Amino acid sequence: MTFPDVTQPIREVSVSGIRLRFAASHMATLGSILEPLHGHNYVVACRVEGDLTADNWVMDFSVLKELLRSQCDLLDHKFLLQINSDQLSIKLNEEMSSYSIKHGDRTYQIPATDVVALAIENSTAELIAEHIAEAVITKMSTINARNLRKITLEVEEMPGQSGIYTRVLPSDPNRR
Repeated sequence: MTFPDVTQPIREVSVSGIRLRFAASHMATLGSILEPLHGHNYVVACRVEGDLTADNWVMDFSVLKELLRSQCDLLDHKFLLQINSDQLSIKLNEEMSSYSIKHGDRTYQIPATDVVALAIENSTAELIAEHIAEAVITKMSTINARNLRKITLEVEEMPGQSGIYTRVLPSDPNRR
């Protein structure tokens, strides 16, 4: 049996709780079934792993919270639309400034101002977590966070029920 190299310490910071939340509606697809339109009061938590900076921290808590809050604010009080779905027929009617969403014999017309069109296949907690994490990773590249190695983002849609996304970050400062 081999054991991991313990000579390299693992350091992490995590944030959760107050103001890392958003209320949003969605309709996930389960195979060929479309859930009824409904909403959740989502709660976001994030953990980042990395080396200590010259100031002896992995990442400033306030910076991480601000990156997450900005993403939560974008999703708050919106309809989360999975535009890469192969189960939904989605059309943006620019004249009416609304989305037409069709599944079987059900059609929804939702004002575009109430929609956040996410480039995901389904509006599950797991894919929403991935969407938020990737947006945060993109923003991290502008704040010189080269010391970070991994991000884990959790989106709780109700107590005891979460989707989690973890990504190991490339060492290249121009991450993507």
